Amino acid sequence: MEYVLLILGFVLLIKGADFFVDGSSSVAKILKVPTIIIGLTVVAFGTSMPELSVSVNAAIKGSNDLAVSNVLGSNIFNLLVVLGCSALVRPIQTQKSILKKEFPFSIFAAMILLLLISDFSLMEIFEKNKTFSLGKIEGIFLLVLFGVFLYATVKTALAARRASALAEEQEEYTVLSPAKSAIYIIGGLAGIVCGGDLVVDSACKIAKSFGLSQTFIGLTIVALGTSLPELVTSMVAAGKGENDLAVGNVVGSNIFNILLILGTSAAITPITVNATAVYDTLILIIVSIAAYVCAVSRREIKRLEGGLFLAIYLAFFFYITFR
Repeated sequence: MEYVLLILGFVLLIKGADFFVDGSSSVAKILKVPTIIIGLTVVAFGTSMPELSVSVNAAIKGSNDLAVSNVLGSNIFNLLVVLGCSALVRPIQTQKSILKKEFPFSIFAAMILLLLISDFSLMEIFEKNKTFSLGKIEGIFLLVLFGVFLYATVKTALAARRASALAEEQEEYTVLSPAKSAIYIIGGLAGIVCGGDLVVDSACKIAKSFGLSQTFIGLTIVALGTSLPELVTSMVAAGKGENDLAVGNVVGSNIFNILLILGTSAAITPITVNATAVYDTLILIIVSIAAYVCAVSRREIKRLEGGLFLAIYLAFFFYITFR
């Protein structure tokens, strides 16, 4: 039965993402808002909802390893697998704006997370068997940073909308009606969330039947399940030529995951973080910088680089499996 639910979850994710991309793209064009802004906000929030649900519930239930490893695993998966697969579908061209603002901010958010977890004592992170924590004050601080990011993003969107209106560009494109766009977004989001929940629940039960640890499940099965919306949405967007939506979805989701999800989880109840999670945070920072360098190079992530991303993720998977 669990395998049937797993397949059903995949179906809901795929169709939900398809509808969500169409609806979001139409809204962007109707409102004269750049697609990249929609990807960084509406789509990123929608596809991050499974992570939010899993991490908050895990924190409340005291499953700290799952709460943290889910976010770290999802972010690494987004950068390596989601961008990698999207680049294989079609080389991803990146806008100067996202390379100048949002992408660097996602790296900054990961660095801030490392500093908060280590209590600004970076040398201590290399001590064996040491535990760290992310308290309520740190959680609130992350939420404040998230508010700043959201404000700046909306401000940019409004400025872009005014510039578009002043330019009076006459562009020919086919869009859905406002009502149909809303139905596509809501229906697609429902499919993404429900599909993600089904995949995570059934995959966790299957994994536990094989006696796997909570940290390993969080970094792999749960991270994969909660990141499937990002994967499917970005690949569908890339296939349709909506590169801005594909990149914005990944970068926006990574920012949401760290600032909103871990911030909310820690604000509800302090999170204990083990040493391996700190090492995974370091890996996330390194991977983020590497992906950024590839994106900056000629402002395009090529198919070869996409394949390299997938190979690096495979190496990471073997590392967490045998460590």
